[in-house]
Amino acid sequence: MTTTLGAFVLGTPDPPALADFYRALLGWEEVDREPEWVRLRAPERERPSLSFQLETDHIAPTWPQRPGTQQMQAHLDLQVDDLEAETERACALGATLEAHQPQQDVRVLRDPHGHPFCLFLPGA
Repeated sequence: MTTTLGAFVLGTPDPPALADFYRALLGWEEVDREPEWVRLRAPERERPSLSFQLETDHIAPTWPQRPGTQQMQAHLDLQVDDLEAETERACALGATLEAHQPQQDVRVLRDPHGHPFCLFLPGA
């Protein structure tokens, strides 16, 4: 038996809105859209995909993490060719750049609903 990653799912209070952000950021296409569930995929392949499910009580994690606060359970790492240009583009789409940046060749941002994600250069 072979196991492969089929999808990564983000909880959010507004799945369509967050899917629109990632669709624009990644250039992926929408496969399914309901008020409580949206799935995106890369144009050239079915899986893995990125999905968004309704979580009305979503609380964004604290970054950098601190004891007693909402901890980050997971985050997306997105490889880019031009770190500065893609950071600016992500911010123009609605992301925010975090003040704490732990590495020179990685940028930590938050999507419009507070999920941390990283942009990184090849080799980082």
